[in-house]
This record gives sequence, structure tokens and C-alpha cells, in this order.
Amino acid sequence: MFRALIASLTCAALMCGTAVPTFAQGKGKKGDDDAKETRDTKGTKRVGKRGDEAPVGPATYTSKNFVVNTDLPPDEARDLLKRLETMLTIISKYWGRPNSQTIHMFVVKDLTKWPPGSLDPEGIPSIMEGGGITLGVVQTVLGKPVASKAPVYATADRGTPQHEAVHAYCILNFGTSGPVWYSEGMAEMGQYWKDGEKAVHVHDVVVEHIRRSKPKSLNEIVNGNERTGDSWQNYAWRWALCHLLANNENYAQRFRPLGLDILLKKGTTFEDVYGSMAREISFEYLFFLEHVENGYRCDLCSWDWKAKSKLAKGSVVCTSTIEAARGWQPTRALVKRGEEYQYAATGQWKLEKEGDECDADGSPGGEGRLVGVLFDDYELGEEFDLGVYGTFTAPGDGQLFVRCKDKWNDLGNNSGKLALKVAAANAMKPLPNPRDAKPKGAAKKPDPDARKDSEKE
Repeated sequence: MFRALIASLTCAALMCGTAVPTFAQGKGKKGDDDAKETRDTKGTKRVGKRGDEAPVGPATYTSKNFVVNTDLPPDEARDLLKRLETMLTIISKYWGRPNSQTIHMFVVKDLTKWPPGSLDPEGIPSIMEGGGITLGVVQTVLGKPVASKAPVYATADRGTPQHEAVHAYCILNFGTSGPVWYSEGMAEMGQYWKDGEKAVHVHDVVVEHIRRSKPKSLNEIVNGNERTGDSWQNYAWRWALCHLLANNENYAQRFRPLGLDILLKKGTTFEDVYGSMAREISFEYLFFLEHVENGYRCDLCSWDWKAKSKLAKGSVVCTSTIEAARGWQPTRALVKRGEEYQYAATGQWKLEKEGDECDADGSPGGEGRLVGVLFDDYELGEEFDLGVYGTFTAPGDGQLFVRCKDKWNDLGNNSGKLALKVAAANAMKPLPNPRDAKPKGAAKKPDPDARKDSEKE
């Protein structure tokens, strides 16, 4: 399984004398995304169990943007083409450049079924290792690409063909796929990307490695002496960085232009774009690595760096709106170690779209409860319980952040919000207890004395 995550890219300014075998030429009809099949001249066919013809050797399948030669069964080959076309639509939209050339791929399930000479010798070792390689050939004139080839050789798993197809798209349409951290990070994103979906969707082994390993720093990823095809573990860190930057609300708007500048060879660097916010990115990157799991949403957990906080003392009351479907959110209150503070949370929220509402006290099991944490100098303290109403003693100095207690990968299912007030416990006027407030629309209880007076009249 580990080997299936390995993929590599070989790019050259000019590579001469490389034989690139082609079993089918041209694209499918414009707008026709259905796979078309042609038979390899060295293969024969037999009827499968469901009446579908299955090639003994490799056969060629074509779609709008791909020519795929593979020994996969026809139904699996067609499914692969659909996944490739979907992925290509997403990435070409993201980079704002439609694919201009057919992407030729050799996807191997069983190497023994391939006739001698049908695969480029440079592609075979990567396939034997359970990965893939894109043999990029870019010819340039006066520094500008004028022609390129990017045949893909990949093992037939659920991710490597899509990963390598991202490399091929970049080489064919930009002449490069960028430095290792960007090239491999975006290719890993390509194999997992779902249109309109911002949640994490990766192999479980990637999540396990990231959560259990010592974090690799931003500098190690971006400026380290790393190479393509080195290890699936390094690919996991590159994916994590690119996923964060592409989806976190604080960095996404800068990440796409940075990527285009990289692909267009404008000389823009990571430091040029994000150098001024290095501490912020580092904090959010490490937070992401600590909590990442499938379903996690970087956009919902984006840190609010613009919120202004003030010291909760005297008559100062800090007010904020807290959403159930977001991570830590600022209360706009600064607190001091050892001092006591009061709080009041009004409103209700849900942990499931069809679930029951609850207030800031949450459920009996603690889910949905309002919890707090202190943020100071880019470090977080320990989480502590709050609720609808009460007091707490600050365990340290810092800004008070709160959230709806829930699994980090389930925030997208939540709805509702609370109005929160925080003040010093010794303030002249205590905060009203939301539990004492009458529900909206509640009928006013009749006054028995008023009724007696009415009867006398």
C-alpha cells in the first residue's frame, strides 16, 4: 500500500532519442466524454463473465483529453477515463488554462501481459515499484517552450494515474510543473480533488503518518534539498502544505496566483508571497497537522487574525457571535492569569442537519458544549469547559477563543450560532443569566390578584 503512494516526475529541458510508443492517436469528439476502445495489434480478446470483451493484452481507450493504453478490464478502464476527465476539468479550471494536447498514458495492472517493447524502458522501474513516472520532454526556443511531450507510465491503482496526469497536464500546457514541493503537492491534491469539496479526502495511511510523525517544517518542505520520487512520506507533507494553502481562507487567494507565477516561470517564490505572514502560516500549518483527518475542513478552521481584543475589566463587556460550524473563534476578550471572568451564551445550535438543537451546555455527553482556549504568542493553552452561563478563572494570559465542542472532521454538519458576552466577574453589573429569559412567544402568566379584582367589578 505504501508503494502505491509513490509517484515521480522526470523533466528535462530537452530529451532526445526517447522512444514513445503510441497505440492510438487523436482525441475523442469534442464534448464526447465516453470512452472509445481500440484493440492493440498484439492483443486478442475474449468475452468476460458479463458479456463484455476483456483484452488479454493491453488495449487502447480514448476520451476527450486522454489516450490510455492499459491491461485493465474494459469497465475499469472506462471508469479510469471518467476519473481522469473529472480531475482534468477541476485542475484546468483552477489554473485557468484548458488542456491543449492529448495526454498519453500507459496504465499497467499486470506487467507480464505487456509485449516486449510496448513500454518505454524508463517507465518500467517505476511501475515495478508500484508507482509511476511522467517522462517530460520540453523543447525551448529562446527560453520559451515550443513543443512538449509527457507520456505517463503508471501502476493501475486508484491514485497514481491521476497524480501523474497532473504532471503531464502541467508539462504540456506550461512547460514545467514547478519545484518539487509545489509539483508533487499539487499532483497529490489532483488525485484526491473533488469539485466543490474542500474537505480532506486522502488515503488513511497518509493521515496516520502525519498525525504520528514529527512535523516537517515549512522551510524543510519548501527549501529543503528534496527530489521527486523520494518517498511517499515526503509526498504526504507536500500534499498537506498545498491543501492547507489552497483551502484556508487566509492563504487561498494568494496561493493560486503564486502557483501560476511558478508555472509561468515568473520567478515568484514562496517567501515573496507568504514571508510577511510566516508565523501565522506556521501556526495554522502545525494545527492542521495535529488535527487532520478525512473530513477536516481548513476553510472552517481558518484562524481570525484580524479580530481585535480588549482587556475584560471594569465595565467592559466583550461581545461576539460564535458559529457551530467553525473551529476556534475569538471572543474579543483579553484575560489575565488568575483573574475571574463571567460569561453568558444565548442561542442554540445543532451538530447534525436533522438533529436536535441544544444550547451552550451541549448534550449530556458533552458534545455541543461551549469550550474555550487561550491563545498567546502563537501558542494555544489547554481546552476548558464553559457552557451557557457561569464564571471561570483564567489559567493564563491571552485572548479567549471558543468553539462548539465536536469532532474536527464533523464541523461541516453543524448549524446555528450563539451570542456570547464575556466580562470581569467583579463588574458593577453581572451578566444576565440566559436561562432566566422567557422563550420567545411564551404566553404571559395570568396575575391571580388582577383576576380577583376583575370579578369584584
